[in-house]
Amino acid sequence: MNKVFLIGRLVRDPEMRLTTSGIAVTRFTLAIDRGFKRGDEAERTADFIRVVAWRRLAEICNDYLKKGKLVAIEGRLQVDSFEKNGERRTVSEVVADNMQMLDRGGDVAAEGVPADASAFENSGF
Repeated sequence: MNKVFLIGRLVRDPEMRLTTSGIAVTRFTLAIDRGFKRGDEAERTADFIRVVAWRRLAEICNDYLKKGKLVAIEGRLQVDSFEKNGERRTVSEVVADNMQMLDRGGDVAAEGVPADASAFENSGF
């Protein structure tokens, strides 16, 4: 089973593009806090996870998500390999199936998002 659940903040505004066949695809990066102990001291760092959303979910992410927003993502891990300049590279990203905005407050209401509309499902591929 390939299932991923993430909660984090957007590192920058999402970037939406259309494929040659007109399908919306939006990419963004989440910063996810990770605490660990070094001896007796607790330290914090972050993982930066690339996320991609397709079709209607891509449009919604592009319209409502902004840098710094706290979101929950449900999806699957996708790993692709390719060759560039004779060097083999591997890229990992999470393909989002669902997104939920977790921030509360005036900035969400100002964007015109009703409270019950914060969870969206991807309509599939």
